[in-house]
Amino acid sequence: MKPTGALLPLVGLVALASAQRQVLVTYPQDTPPSMVEKAKEAVLATGGIVTEEYSLIKSFAATVSSEFLETINTLSSSHKPIVEDDKMVTIQQQEPLEQ
Repeated sequence: MKPTGALLPLVGLVALASAQRQVLVTYPQDTPPSMVEKAKEAVLATGGIVTEEYSLIKSFAATVSSEFLETINTLSSSHKPIVEDDKMVTIQQQEPLEQ
């Protein structure tokens, strides 16, 4: 069964959604604020979404494309970010809460 013309946009959306990841992008403390803003602009320019912005550390959370992940380290040679998956971290194994 081939997708019909009406389904093709949906197939594209599913492919796009699966290519995106939720990440934390953290810069060293001596990074200028303009560099962090440039990274956030790159998220948006590559089809991503900035989901959280943090003020105590130079960091933000975002849903990003693989294109962003390929280009983030090319934005600056002196201020390299740490990019890691945004996920829950615990110090001990916990049982899921029953609802």
